[in-house]
Amino acid sequence: MSQTDPSKPISDPVETYEEILEQRDSDKQSFATTLDAIVRWVGYTVMWANVALVAAIITQVSLRYLFDLNYPKLDELQWHLYGLTTMVGLSFAMVQNTHVRVDVLYTGFRSDVKRVIEIVGILLLLAPFIYLMVDQGFDYFYESWRVNERSDSPTGLPARWVFKAVIPISFALLALAAIARLLHDTHALLTRPRREDGMGYLPILIVLAVTALATVLFSYLVESTEEKLVIAMFMTFIGLLFVGFPVAWVLAGTGVLYCGIAFLFDNGFMAWTGLEETLTGLDYLSLGATVNRVYATMSNAVLVALPMFIFMGLMLDESGVANRLMTSMQRLFGGLRGGLAITVTGIGIILAASTGIIGASVVLLGVLSLPAMVAQNYSKPLATGTIAAAGTLGILIPPSIMLVIMADQMVLSVGDLFMAALLPGLIIGALYLVYILAFGLLFPSAAPAPENAKAPGFAELLDVLIAVLPPILLILAVLGSIFAGLTTPTEASGVGAFGATLLALAYGKLNLKKLTNVCISTFNTTAYIFAIFIGATVFSYVLRELGGDELIEQMIQSTGFGAEGTIILILFIVFLLGFVLDWIEITLIVLPLMRPIVNALGLDIPGFDAIDEPQLVWFVILVAVTLQTSFLTPPVGFALFYLKGVCPPEVKLTDIYKGVIPFVILQLVGLGIVFAMPWLATWLPSIAFK
Repeated sequence: MSQTDPSKPISDPVETYEEILEQRDSDKQSFATTLDAIVRWVGYTVMWANVALVAAIITQVSLRYLFDLNYPKLDELQWHLYGLTTMVGLSFAMVQNTHVRVDVLYTGFRSDVKRVIEIVGILLLLAPFIYLMVDQGFDYFYESWRVNERSDSPTGLPARWVFKAVIPISFALLALAAIARLLHDTHALLTRPRREDGMGYLPILIVLAVTALATVLFSYLVESTEEKLVIAMFMTFIGLLFVGFPVAWVLAGTGVLYCGIAFLFDNGFMAWTGLEETLTGLDYLSLGATVNRVYATMSNAVLVALPMFIFMGLMLDESGVANRLMTSMQRLFGGLRGGLAITVTGIGIILAASTGIIGASVVLLGVLSLPAMVAQNYSKPLATGTIAAAGTLGILIPPSIMLVIMADQMVLSVGDLFMAALLPGLIIGALYLVYILAFGLLFPSAAPAPENAKAPGFAELLDVLIAVLPPILLILAVLGSIFAGLTTPTEASGVGAFGATLLALAYGKLNLKKLTNVCISTFNTTAYIFAIFIGATVFSYVLRELGGDELIEQMIQSTGFGAEGTIILILFIVFLLGFVLDWIEITLIVLPLMRPIVNALGLDIPGFDAIDEPQLVWFVILVAVTLQTSFLTPPVGFALFYLKGVCPPEVKLTDIYKGVIPFVILQLVGLGIVFAMPWLATWLPSIAFK
């Protein structure tokens, strides 16, 4: 290896091999950083479409009620803005590295192993899907442009092809973001020394071996090749999740992979396996049909409510409403035994009915109340369990983004599900309060009353009423307008987002920086949920073509448990899945497969002659209550880790685990109550709009 020749002029240096490599690495990093900057710039520009979406909804509602006018263009503009933000958000979430993954093992891996997982995931799972969507998405757009496709409505927006062009463009942006990630990870692998502070590749090999063994064993339970492929597809999905690949990548990549495998079986290329040929009809072009499904998701008016409720919750957190609630309610209840825990639960119920953002609620309640509870010598398990459980009420009590997605997947009314979930959610909140009061009486030292506490008077009560009034008005504006039939859930979501913005403005908490932060968080959160949506679209399409829905239906019906026993079995499966999967995956993959099964059970659920499918409404609420437990059950209960991130050092993760167990049991008690009394879920929807 030659060294630099000192006799050479400075203007004509002779580079060493190391210098050449360093320069190349620097160039690669510079190129990757440039790609990142491009994607971020596009994202930061497009994210403001959420503000435009709020304005479009408010304008539409105002025109209808003030001037009795209706403009179809405004309707279409709303889901155009929604589609634009969600699709462009895919690449933004990539550069922000905000992926949803099962991190049971992933968090314990060495940094180099994590980078290898990301590189392999991009190349083998994500890249084929990106190619499919760019290629087929361009054809989809081109055909629309060729015929100059317009709105279905004569008074709608022209040039529908412009909106369809978002599909190939957004996936091209995602490709740029993926290339940037590959360059960053490859550079880090080659230049940074390996640290021995985590697990190596052995757990991955074990997971893959167990997955392969389980696939072989379960395959003996079925006969046809298609059924064996379904088993293998599910096992591959679960195995890759446990390795630590992002959920969206696993869903999309597994779908593409098994489409290819099915094509090989269809055309006789897999005779060496000893399995029979198949007739699935799956190939590259048929998989391209998922582009139309992606477009249907982009243009889904129901899902427009998703970013709006997220925006509303984040803006409400910025407004300082919760802080004022905590201060005033603590003065009212703080003198009671367990008063702080009662205060947290009460605020959790109010936040649930006005935000529905679990992470924000848990973190906010933890920051506001946990230091005070620790200082007052509360039992750490009781304190942490109360905060985590109260913060998760937002996934059930409307407005809930989970219920919005469930309504879309089960082809039900969002308004019906909102009303159906209200009583069960309040019942679970009441169970929390009863438990806290009883626990404080039985174990006084675990929930002590403060010393020299004064009895609350009229001033404290008035302060609470003043603090509660703004969020109550917001709740009435959102849920009241839906229940009264004044607005659709989508319109109500925009009204709520606008109302939360006005509250932040009224409290003097709104400025450009905070508005920007809310827009970024809304953009990012909606994007990673939508990424899972798209991945689930591909996965479920291939699964259905392989006959997976029929297989699952046959397996559940063959148990012979009867109608109610079958419901209990499904809920038990959902409960177990909640230990290792997030509610999004369960809602998008498992829940739609249950629809025909539940419809075929012939359940006699009271609909009061006002609900078309009361059995489905009741069933979805049961699943929603069950999924609430997934936020509290280890190892992947998100509420546990949200809370741990803001805990004082003396509060351990084991304290949180111990604390949530009673609340999981209370949630299951609430589930049993709704199961035994279905009218709790169907009565409110039946009297709506009457």
